[in-house]
Amino acid sequence: MSDVGVDNSGLERRLADLEVRLTFIDDTVEALAVADADQSQRIAALERAVRELRGELVSIRLGQAPDPHNEPPPPHY
Repeated sequence: MSDVGVDNSGLERRLADLEVRLTFIDDTVEALAVADADQSQRIAALERAVRELRGELVSIRLGQAPDPHNEPPPPHY
């Protein structure tokens, strides 16, 4: 009967260790999920900023003098 007690205490210890590990894994997965959501929001904000900057750049280019490559050559050519 003493062998059964030793086996049970060993199993209980292993079970407790597994429960602790599972808790750490759950915490890590949750932290990674939060970090992933944060990164996704940051990426979306950066993509919006790039789109806005591209739009502003197009507006600036259109507001400037015409492209010299599109102008006809001067009359002396």
